[in-house]
This record gives sequence, C-alpha cells and structure tokens, in this order.
Amino acid sequence: MAKKVVASLKDSSAKKMTKVVKMVKSPKTGAYVFAEQVMDAEEVEAFLKK
Repeated sequence: MAKKVVASLKDSSAKKMTKVVKMVKSPKTGAYVFAEQVMDAEEVEAFLKK
C-alpha cells in the first residue's frame, strides 16, 4: 500500500506570501510590460498603488 501524503504543519511565524503581477507602461517603447513580484500579503495594496 502507498503511504498517505501528510501536509507539513504550518509554523505560526510563517508569513502568507502572494505573487503580484502589475502591468506597467515602458517609458522607452510605450509598450506594456508585466512586473511580477512575490511579497507579503499585507504589502500588496501599497505595491499596486505605486
């Protein structure tokens, strides 16, 4: 029989991380590029308002 996969216990000090994708217009070409960044979930609003 196969063993069951057991999820690891979450550490209380671990932060919830989120990948944010923001569309930014390039000043050189005028084309849109995507800025991707992995950050803490609490910092997402501040990143999108820039």
